[in-house]
Amino acid sequence: METFAEYILDEKNLGAKMEIVYYLSKKTKIYFDKSVIFKTELLRLFLNYAKIEVDKNLLLTVSLLCNCKKINNAQDIEKVHSYAKEGAEYLRELGFGKRFCKICEEINRYSGSNPRERESDILELIDQFGGMLLDRPERIGFKPDEALVLLEHRNLKDEYNRYLETFIEFINFMEKIQMNDLVNMSSIKRLVKIHNETETVTQFIENIINEYEPKVDKLLKQYMNDIAEGIFENIDNPNRPLFSPETTKKILKNMEELQN
Repeated sequence: METFAEYILDEKNLGAKMEIVYYLSKKTKIYFDKSVIFKTELLRLFLNYAKIEVDKNLLLTVSLLCNCKKINNAQDIEKVHSYAKEGAEYLRELGFGKRFCKICEEINRYSGSNPRERESDILELIDQFGGMLLDRPERIGFKPDEALVLLEHRNLKDEYNRYLETFIEFINFMEKIQMNDLVNMSSIKRLVKIHNETETVTQFIENIINEYEPKVDKLLKQYMNDIAEGIFENIDNPNRPLFSPETTKKILKNMEELQN
């Protein structure tokens, strides 16, 4: 008999996966709300941008389920420290493999699991950054640039995450993608706006899959084509900048440090 793990992993359509987990949450009372959908869409965009050699289907499924034992009460410190490990144990009972559950457990670092899976580093970035963008009872959501600063210099100040620099590049890139509606705004801010203005989980899934994804994917493709054309147009120009201004500043700074 097919296990739940086999069933959802065999389903490659992300919208269908979301619906499966939604109905599971209704039946079993596991944690599943709009923030899970929000972070999973952010993950999908990052994987498409970064082209990291990971099992995309597996990692998107992890994203939908890794918070299954999370609670809304952030004041319950003991639960905050234990929900990822408890979730991994629960998912093991549903038929998921040891490595799948290990990735889920390592969404945060409270269990002390080591060495960390590379997929866990990706998941950590998405979970922490995505969470900072959304409103909480005690604060409003941060802007993307503010969240990046907090991610790098507070949350991960004393931790090594192998994909942090790539993720920062990704967010800066996504902030250049402007989505036109009644108000022009970046693709990340548009995703936050849709989250905040959609009432139900099912409606949010529909809005993401049927409206946001087609628009943002088209814009990303167009933007990448424009960049590629710009590169080829200027390839023979001897006066063209070799690096971006940010990269040039970084190189000059490193050279000064070496000289000193």
